[in-house]
Amino acid sequence: MTPVSPPPPSSAPSATPAETLGLILHHLLPVLLVAALSVKSFVGRWRLLHSKLSLLQSSLADAASSPHWPANPLFVDLLPPLLSTLRSLHSLSARCLDPSLPAGKLLLQSDLDIAASALSLHLHDLDLLLRSGLLHHLPSAGAIVLHLPSPSAARADLALFVRDLFARLQIGSIDLKNKALDSLLQLLASDPPKLAPIVAAEGDLPSLVRLLDPSAHSLIRDQAAAAVSLLATASDVSRRAIFEEGALGPLLRLLDSGSLSVRERAAAAIEAITADPTNAWAVSAYGGVQILIAACRSGSGSPAIQALAAGSLKNISTIDDIRSAMAEEGAVPALIDLLLSGTLDGQKNAALCVWSLASAGGEEIQASIVREGGLHRLIELLREASDPEATEHALRAIHALSTFSAAARALSSSPGFFAQLTDLIRRGSAATQQTAAVVFCNLFPGDDVKRSMAGCMASLIKMLESSKPASAQEVAARVLVSLLAVRSNRKELSRDEKSVTRLVQMLDPRNVEVSKKFPVSVVLALAAGGGVGCRRRITEAGACQHLQKLADAEVAGAKKALQKIAGSRLKSFFSKAWWE
Repeated sequence: MTPVSPPPPSSAPSATPAETLGLILHHLLPVLLVAALSVKSFVGRWRLLHSKLSLLQSSLADAASSPHWPANPLFVDLLPPLLSTLRSLHSLSARCLDPSLPAGKLLLQSDLDIAASALSLHLHDLDLLLRSGLLHHLPSAGAIVLHLPSPSAARADLALFVRDLFARLQIGSIDLKNKALDSLLQLLASDPPKLAPIVAAEGDLPSLVRLLDPSAHSLIRDQAAAAVSLLATASDVSRRAIFEEGALGPLLRLLDSGSLSVRERAAAAIEAITADPTNAWAVSAYGGVQILIAACRSGSGSPAIQALAAGSLKNISTIDDIRSAMAEEGAVPALIDLLLSGTLDGQKNAALCVWSLASAGGEEIQASIVREGGLHRLIELLREASDPEATEHALRAIHALSTFSAAARALSSSPGFFAQLTDLIRRGSAATQQTAAVVFCNLFPGDDVKRSMAGCMASLIKMLESSKPASAQEVAARVLVSLLAVRSNRKELSRDEKSVTRLVQMLDPRNVEVSKKFPVSVVLALAAGGGVGCRRRITEAGACQHLQKLADAEVAGAKKALQKIAGSRLKSFFSKAWWE
C-alpha cells in the first residue's frame, strides 16, 4: 500500500491571513501536488486536479507578490474557504491511495467531484481578483470599493474601477455586492452615453445578468435590474451587449412577477432592447408576448409600465409571426383601452402599435380593431390630443384602417371627422397634412362634406408646391380635384388670387420642383366646370402660355386644359362682339 502523505499543520481559528496563505502555499499545496500524481484510483480526475492545483499555486504566488494583498477584504475572505477545500482534497487523496476505497467508489467519486467544483470556483474568484488589478492597488482607509471616478477620468482609471466593481459583484458578501452596485449605478448615471460602453467592454456582464435570477437576494436583484436598465437604454453598444448576454429572458420574468420599481426598470430595458429589429424576435422565444400584453392592461402595475410595454409591443409588431401571436393573445383590446386611459406616452405607443397591426396585419386584424371600438377611440384621441406626436400617431392608425371597407364607410359617414381632416390639412405639420390628405383619398365624401372642406384648398395648393416627399404633390392634387368637383369650391378657389397665382406659377416649365401633371390636373378641374369668370382669372394669371408649352411637350391633360380655357375665351369674345 502506498504511504499516505502526512497532513499539513493545522490552522488555528485565530490564524492571521498571512499565516493561512503561508500554510496553503508552503505546506498544503506541495503535498497535494505530489499526492495528485501518486493516486491509483480516478487517475484522470486527479490529473485534471493537478493542473488546477498548479494554476492555484501560481495564482496565489502572484497575489502574494503584491504588498497590498492583506488590505484587500475580498482576497482575505477567500482564504478560509479555500483552505477548507484543500483540506478536503487532502483527505480524498488519502482515500484514493487506499486500494480498498473506504466508503465505496461511487461516494468517493461524488465527493471528489464536489471538491473539484469548489476548487474551480476558488480559481475563478482568484482569477477575477488578479485580472481586476485590485490586489495591486492600495485602497483608502476604510474604503469598501475604489473611489468613484469622474466621467472625465482616464479610460484606464475607469476600466480599473469597473473591473473592481464586477469582481466584488461575484465574490463579495451581500453588503459588498450592494455597495458595488450602488457605485456602478452612480457611475452610469453620471454620463450614461459615455460610460455605458466602457462598462459593457470592461465589466463581466454575464455575472450582472445572473443577479436578475429569482434566486438572487431581492435587494441585489433590484439594484442589478436598475443597472441593466441603464445599460440597455444608454447606448447601442451596451444595449447590444446586454441582449447578447441573455438579459431579455430574465427581464421578461421580472416584468411578469417583480416589484413595482423592478418591473418599471425591466419594462424600460425591454423597450430599449426590442427597439433593435434584430432583437425583437427573441421576445416570442422567451414567451414574452403574453407578458407584455398583460403589462399593458389596466391595473397591471403603473401607467409607466403600461406605456413601456406598449412601446415594446409596437417594436415587435413589425414581425409577421409575432403580430399574429399578439392578435391571438388579446393585444388589440388592451391597446385600445390604453388609447384614452393611459399616459401621453402610453397613448402614443398604443396608437403606433395599432397602426402597425392595422397596416400589416391584414383584414382580420383590421376587423378586430374596428369591432373592439378602436376606430372610435382613435378619432377621440385625434380630437382631444394636444400633443402633435399623439395626433400624428392617431392619424396614421386611422389611415391604416381606412383601407378596410367597414372603417372607410364609418369614416365617410362622419362629417365631424372630415372637419378634423380639414383642420389638420390647414394647421398640421407637413407629415400630418399629407397623412390627412391620404386618408381623404381613401374615403368617399358627399358634396356637402366637400363644400365644408373648402377652407383647406389654399393649404393643398401650398402642399402641391412641396418637392419632398414627392408623393405630397400627387395626394394634394387628388384631394383638390375631388373638392373642385363641387361648383361652389371652384368659385371660391378662383377668387383666391394668391392660390390661383401659385397654381399658375407651378405650370411654368422653368419650375422644375413640381411635376407638371399635378397642377395641370387641378387647372383642368378648375376650368372644366367653372364659369367665365373662373377661366378669365386663370388666363389673366398667365396660364395659357404655360399650358401651350406643356401641350407641345405632350404633358398629360395640358392640351385639354388649354382648350377649356382658350375655347371659352374665344366663345366669350364672339358672343360679346355680336351683342355689341
